[in-house]
Amino acid sequence: MRAILFLLTLVAASAPALGQGYPVKPIRLVVGFAPGGAADAAARAIGEPLGRILGQTIVIDNRPGNGSSLAAELVAKAPADGYTMLIASPSSQSVNPVINKNLGYVPERDFIPVTKVTSSPLVVVVHPSLPVHTVAELIAYAKQNPGKLNYGTSGNGSAPHMAAVLFSRVAGVQMVHVPFKGGGPASQSLVAGDVQLSFATPPSVLPLVQAGRLRGLAITTRAASPSIPGLPGMEAAGLPGYDLTFWYGFFVPTGTPAEAVRKLHTATNQVLQRPELKQLMAREGTDVEGSKSPEEFAAFTRENAKLWQQLARDTGAKVD
Repeated sequence: MRAILFLLTLVAASAPALGQGYPVKPIRLVVGFAPGGAADAAARAIGEPLGRILGQTIVIDNRPGNGSSLAAELVAKAPADGYTMLIASPSSQSVNPVINKNLGYVPERDFIPVTKVTSSPLVVVVHPSLPVHTVAELIAYAKQNPGKLNYGTSGNGSAPHMAAVLFSRVAGVQMVHVPFKGGGPASQSLVAGDVQLSFATPPSVLPLVQAGRLRGLAITTRAASPSIPGLPGMEAAGLPGYDLTFWYGFFVPTGTPAEAVRKLHTATNQVLQRPELKQLMAREGTDVEGSKSPEEFAAFTRENAKLWQQLARDTGAKVD
């Protein structure tokens, strides 16, 4: 009897500790692109202060390839224990399932949305040797040289890929897609002149634009953004029928304990409220934007997926 009472007392005493103990080891944050792009920049900017709040290190794990689907599949198959998280955009959650029928994951089945973390337009940039200084001039040049302009992106199914395909359709031009394993490599290729233009995430190209190594033409939203001064929106640039915004958010494998999801959501949004993080991301042309709850983010991703999935179907984009 004494042994039984001792065990019951031990279990009762340990239950609160177990509930309050997460996390007890480092958390892996998987990035589907190579270092140097927007996803990597956001992961690193958020990861360090997030780790301080949680009391554990956030380990950034770059797994580039296939428009971030390799990273998404890795996280989908990881243990659902709260220690593996994915930073993802509409590419892995909405576009890849449409353009790639051989994915090793199903977003709505395999992931729990935690929170949105950023939102921003893309930037239309060209190599300085290209004789265009506006979107209107770019369209005219592309029409005069069909199929001769190469655009680099962070991979098949990525937001930059969809942005370029949408641009081609709205503007009525033909361009050649050259996919890379992240925004960083794509930007390096553009600087080298291997490709002539890109629809890129702000952190990937704004420093290069400011240094005069690339030429910015516009951003992909209809109106201009205070986060990216000096560049017009598409309406002012002469293509009013074009409007595209992309976002990043945190996801964990389905089955992750609700307590861990809530703690990750709460801690992440505490980080997102910090003025220094907002200022850091603003300097890179990105707005910090959290979700009120995991449920709100889940509802947002379901509704937003309709836009990206329809875009992927309409454009006929497929994995090369």
